[in-house]
Order: sequence, then C-alpha cells, then structure tokens
Amino acid sequence: MKSSESIKNLASALCKAQEEMGGAVKESKNPFFKSDYADLTSVIKAIKEPFANNGLSYTQFPTNDEGRIGVVTMLMHESGEYLEHSYTLPTTKADPQSAGSAITYARRYALQSIAGIPTADDDAESAMIRNNQSKTAVVSENQAAEIKALLAEHGVDVKVFLQHFKTSSVDEMLAIHYSKAVSALKAKADK
Repeated sequence: MKSSESIKNLASALCKAQEEMGGAVKESKNPFFKSDYADLTSVIKAIKEPFANNGLSYTQFPTNDEGRIGVVTMLMHESGEYLEHSYTLPTTKADPQSAGSAITYARRYALQSIAGIPTADDDAESAMIRNNQSKTAVVSENQAAEIKALLAEHGVDVKVFLQHFKTSSVDEMLAIHYSKAVSALKAKADK
C-alpha cells in the first residue's frame, strides 16, 4: 500500500463519510451459485454522495502483474492526501472477456474495501438491525432532512414511500436504505 506522507485529513473525512454510508445492497443475482450480491453499481451508489460531501474521490486503473489482472485503487482527499493499493486476480483464460470480468470483480471488492462498507442483504440486514436497535442503524438528521425535502419537492406519497422502506417515519429509516431512497427520489425527478 502507498500513501501520502500524512493521511490526517483523509482519515477524518473518511470517518465522516462512513457515518453517512449505508451498506451496498445485494440487488444482483448469481444464477450459478443461486445467491445475491452487491454489484459494482451498488457499491458506487453507497459511497458516491458521502464521498462528495466530505471531499473524497477515487480512481481505479486496470493493471496486469505477471498474468494477474486487477486494478490500482486510489482514495483521495481534496487536501491532496491519498491511499493507494493494487488488487489483482488470476484469470482462467487469457482473453478480453476474462480480463474484463477480473477487472470488474477487482474494482468492486477493492472499492468496497477501501471505503470500508459492508454488503447488506436488504431484508435480512434490516431485520438484524431492527432486532439490535442500533442507534447507528438509522439515517442521520441531515439524511432525513434531505429525504423529506425530496419527498415534498416531488410530491411523493409519503405513506407509500414509508411502506416501501418498511418504516413508520423518515427519521426512523435504516441507514442502509438511504442511498437507495435518494436515488429513487432523484430518478423520479428526472422523469
């Protein structure tokens, strides 16, 4: 792993971003293993806004290291501080499709790891958090205010919205649903 001489500002910003982040929701299916997983898009959705709110960004470059394919991921802070690490995988074939699959897989896991976000099995995770009644499981005041503003701005039926997210109020929404809720509300505005 490589880093700038200091990562003080980056560490502080990442801590704040992680407070805003929910998990990457497992919305994709793997038919071979009959399992759900959080794809690259879900991981990016989970980090995009919290990163932007806290002066964080990332880049990922494909890399080839002695036949292993992967990415070099750099997490950057607006101060110029950074963390960088490569993650490579062996491929079964030496063709573009295998390389592309390995790169996508490496991007997803490297980004998820460097951001420190878990994957969240939507219903199971929600039940587990409700049973634990963890205070960190609900949206922050700022997140709730943003969702309320978007609901009002786009004339969304709040009762239907709350039923969809299995909650009695926006203030009690689970943090793992924040990114999905904001994306859905913003998509409604685009229509």
